[in-house]
Amino acid sequence: MANESLQDPAHIWVVDDDRSVRFVLATALRDAGFEVTGFDSAQSVLEALGTRTAPQLLFTDVRMPGDDGLVLLDKLKRTHPRLPVIVMSAYTDVASTAGAFRGGAHEFLSKPFDLDDAVALATRTLAQQREAAEGEVTPTGDAGGDADTLIGETPAMRQLFRAIGRLAQAPLSVLITGETGTGKELVAHALHRESPRARGPFVALNTAAIPAELLESELFGHEAGAFTGASKRHIGRFEQANGGTLFLDEIGDMPLPLQTRLLRVLAEGEFFRVGGRELIRVDVRVVAATHQHLEALVADGRFRADLLHRLDVVRLRLPPLRERREDIPKLAERFLQSAAERIQAPPKRFGKAALERLLAYDWPGNVRELENLCWRVAALAPTDTITVADLDGTLTASTPPTTPVVATDWDAALAEWTHARLRAADEDIHAQARERLDRVLLEVALSHTGGRRAEAAARLGLGRNTVTRKLGSGRKPR
Repeated sequence: MANESLQDPAHIWVVDDDRSVRFVLATALRDAGFEVTGFDSAQSVLEALGTRTAPQLLFTDVRMPGDDGLVLLDKLKRTHPRLPVIVMSAYTDVASTAGAFRGGAHEFLSKPFDLDDAVALATRTLAQQREAAEGEVTPTGDAGGDADTLIGETPAMRQLFRAIGRLAQAPLSVLITGETGTGKELVAHALHRESPRARGPFVALNTAAIPAELLESELFGHEAGAFTGASKRHIGRFEQANGGTLFLDEIGDMPLPLQTRLLRVLAEGEFFRVGGRELIRVDVRVVAATHQHLEALVADGRFRADLLHRLDVVRLRLPPLRERREDIPKLAERFLQSAAERIQAPPKRFGKAALERLLAYDWPGNVRELENLCWRVAALAPTDTITVADLDGTLTASTPPTTPVVATDWDAALAEWTHARLRAADEDIHAQARERLDRVLLEVALSHTGGRRAEAAARLGLGRNTVTRKLGSGRKPR
């Protein structure tokens, strides 16, 4: 049994106005050995707490008549701060998840959910409570923010929203990875908007868009006369972001000398302007993003390993649009609506055949490409319904690349690397190749799973101990 113990079975309360959800969840928890009591409203829970012993764990839905689940969560945390609360909702967006975690929720469970997962979560939560009985969860702020900037209902996006909701409250550096156009800056905005720094500035800088010789001044500022053309003092992005969040996009393109300066600021929170002698101290949360594989850049000597470790406290991966095709209709609808409002025209919609074309396309430019297309057809399509003909010349039929094409590309890259090693008269080339293969596979798998080694090992068909050994024992590949 999941709750097998010499102690009395834990008592769990389930709060949901939907009788069927309440019934099936309660039944699954009882089958696992827990005692369960169901409630149909927040008010009935609060009344019961006045006459009965509080449970060890509580599940609550968000949207209910009367007080919703987040109001109930707030009241429970004031009267029973050590009671773990798992919030359930079919509305999984940044505002909902961030509001739940900000209010002190232990976890956020997206509906519909797997009953086995719910039981496992209950078991794990109760075990954690027993191991840290002295711990206390406290509310961390007021709800707020606009969730419209990020859209997604796929499991990958729901997982991302939960991560944003939890991380927004933590003063940790975050590294956002994903292909160009996936919306990395939107994630950075959400992390800022839902954080205690929300009233502070959000400052963004694309390091790839600034010439290398000007990037230092853009980041740290300069004094008058620091270099030719510096006629007056310039305040850099770090100072502009003081008390808020600095988003550094395309961090992989930052020159090595600036990486050294950035590392010092991250470590000590202080720097000098270019040409300055005054030590500037700032309180800035840095969120970095890249479409590149930073571990490979480290291996090639183009990115500092210590800077990567400083930035990569927590990693969030944005899936490409082709991995979340189910979100395309809702994204397209949103973009068409925004375009109609901007150009002051009646809103358009995609016809069935046109939408099927969108779903079949691989979107190499990701969400940004879809947004650009929607704006284009919103302005140019002659009728309110967008047809396949309106997409001609805009999209081409696209299918995922086949295995032989991928293998050929991989073989060619391996052959080129081998030739280079042979020309350099290297020894142990076979060992080098295997070492590099292992590391690339493992780093990419870890990036894909958000750093969860057990899941990465399972996806690669390896044991967790093997992953740990290979990551920790191998020499740095060349």
